[in-house]
Amino acid sequence: MTLRLISLNAWGGRVHAPLMQYLKAADPDVLCLQEVTRTPDAAADWLAYRDGAFELPQRASLYEDVKAVLPGHEAIYAPVARGTLFEGEREVGSEFGLATFVRGSFPIIGQQLGFVHGEFSAGGWGEHPRSRNAHAVRIHRYGIGSAVTIVQMHGLRDLAGKGDTPARLAQAHALVALIEKVWQPGEPLVVCGDLNLLPGSETFAILGKLGLTDLVTTRGFTDTRTSWYPKDGRYADYLLVTPDVKVESFDVVAEPEVSDHRALLLEIA
Repeated sequence: MTLRLISLNAWGGRVHAPLMQYLKAADPDVLCLQEVTRTPDAAADWLAYRDGAFELPQRASLYEDVKAVLPGHEAIYAPVARGTLFEGEREVGSEFGLATFVRGSFPIIGQQLGFVHGEFSAGGWGEHPRSRNAHAVRIHRYGIGSAVTIVQMHGLRDLAGKGDTPARLAQAHALVALIEKVWQPGEPLVVCGDLNLLPGSETFAILGKLGLTDLVTTRGFTDTRTSWYPKDGRYADYLLVTPDVKVESFDVVAEPEVSDHRALLLEIA
């Protein structure tokens, strides 16, 4: 019985219609989304994130939209902050964070949610590097008769770049501590997300102590971005597995383009 996992930075739903079509067609058993918006008080479907002269359209309630296209999934939302988006000139409080969706036929038998950098900000997005969290679920696979732990994280963004910093190393150790609270050694473990790291980051050595190996770099992929992202530095997203994860297939999905990040698609036996 194959388990299909997708990890994706959803970019606040900026490429909304293709994203919804892709998720519905792909129908993953587990979906790990980063940069997910939830705005209960919005009257409009679209809002704007503004940072100086920069403006980015954001889907007001991306979390609810994804729930609608994956109605058979358990959904967990994990915000890192509540800040201001704009509906015209009207300010609207909006949450931003992770969302995890697990098909109902895979019971969640353990989970851990926590901050790996900073803490929840209820009064704005916060100063850079902004708070970040991670979410782990341990699910049982009836057809296999065993469990697998899946962890996602949206790594902190440093305006100076993606190089190693003391904050990133502390984040890596915090992620390991979170993983160890739910994962049972000897069982398969998957860690994924937009880690905001360079391939040579010391974070991978720290995660390697759990037996984790990244599939993006070791399988020859050199670009996890789409044409929506015009800058250099094409690595951002990674997916790591322990040796007991039986990988049937893995892809960094180039088409369709549903974000400024490519989806990572893993199928395990």
